[in-house]
Amino acid sequence: MVQGTTSDAGKSTVVAALCRLLQRQGVRVAPMKPQNMALNSAVTVDGGEIGRAQALQAQAAGILPHTDMNPVLLKPSSDTGAQIIIHGKVRADMHARDYDQYKTVAMGAVLESYQRLQQQYQVIVVEGAGSPAEVNLRERDIANMGFAEAVDCPVILVADIDRGGVFAHFLGTLACLSASEQNRIIGFVINRFRGDISLLEPGLRWLEEKTGKPVLAVLPYLHGLQLDAEDAIQSSQHGSGRFRIIVPAIPRISNHTDFDALRAHPDVDLQFIGPDQAIPAADLIILPGSKNTRSDLEFLRQQGWETVLRKHLRYGGKLIGICGGYQMLGQQISDMHGVESAPGITAGFALLDTVTELTREKRLQQVTGVCAFAPDPDEARVSGYEIHMGVTYVSKLSPAFRLDGQAEGEGAVSADGQILGSYLHGMFDHPEACQALLHWAGLRSEHKVDLAALRELSIDRIADAAAPILDALARLD
Repeated sequence: MVQGTTSDAGKSTVVAALCRLLQRQGVRVAPMKPQNMALNSAVTVDGGEIGRAQALQAQAAGILPHTDMNPVLLKPSSDTGAQIIIHGKVRADMHARDYDQYKTVAMGAVLESYQRLQQQYQVIVVEGAGSPAEVNLRERDIANMGFAEAVDCPVILVADIDRGGVFAHFLGTLACLSASEQNRIIGFVINRFRGDISLLEPGLRWLEEKTGKPVLAVLPYLHGLQLDAEDAIQSSQHGSGRFRIIVPAIPRISNHTDFDALRAHPDVDLQFIGPDQAIPAADLIILPGSKNTRSDLEFLRQQGWETVLRKHLRYGGKLIGICGGYQMLGQQISDMHGVESAPGITAGFALLDTVTELTREKRLQQVTGVCAFAPDPDEARVSGYEIHMGVTYVSKLSPAFRLDGQAEGEGAVSADGQILGSYLHGMFDHPEACQALLHWAGLRSEHKVDLAALRELSIDRIADAAAPILDALARLD
């Protein structure tokens, strides 16, 4: 099991790297994260929903993602509540205090998944969540040491040296653990190091003498990786291309990995615009998915986006809405069952002639098809996935996509051709679809971004860098 001293220490990356290294050796290996809290999710081969980081790790292991790789997924809908997904399916919406009591039930689901994976794979590389040092969450823990103790597995502890205080992170984490949990940690990994390693070596020796545990590896800071983020976005990062795309960083943004291909495009400057930031002029605005669409719609209104969108369209700009963003573009969003928030109806931006009704049943589906808006749809294939709780009714608008095996078109394009809405996550991931969408938006470019190929290269890069971990583990054995 790979645990971290903090969130974003590099746990997901180390797990993916170890999966790829073992896969290269012909080992049947699978990733697992007992409990994940993330709004970036993926649809699995068995028709469920898991965190995107585990889907990436499955790719590193050379296998298809399955719900057993992330048996408990929490999707926050507010600061104190979340949708609880067990074995890929929605189980309930709970307040944090209620879920804390529910963890004993969730642990049963976690152990079921672990046992099934044990029957199929030689090695399971498990990822922890956050930090095991959260003593307030230790009782009924299923995400870190609670799981490790239950299945009796060794633990590697990872810390990010780029944050500073790496030695304090290691020692402080150990100090918060019980004696049996401390004994379970077999070594440390220092992540994101840059500089002269000889200047770090005295500290490594001190750490090993102080704790009696080895430093398994010091991993370099690797720039330019194209890997699915687990959750957080960095709104200040953007490119330098000539075609500007802006995306509002709404509070409950979901699946912002939809924009990874655009961030990698050499002709695109993609910017996430955070709260109270100035909203610049752009060629294309994209409204992203949301876990609480009506609340995020009101947030956009408060931030002045409604005026910005209308001015943008008046000056000929293009607009795309994805999933929750698609719902916002319509006349209204009805949530009479209280699926995402208090029951009620919220007026949309009224930019598309559509209405949305949120439903209790979640649609989870991997899809392929063609870009119906393209001059030659057959030359513009698209692939992606749907994750949404709602039905959008469209009045006399052309579809955005035509999906294989479905008679009706998907999504909608406005009569003037300026606005496109769709439930299709990952619409930019396929090179042909990305080029077609950017061409529709006004970018004439011959560049094609193959996101799958970029991910493969990134996985290989992190695996090559992490090879010392596997070598050190072999010596420990």
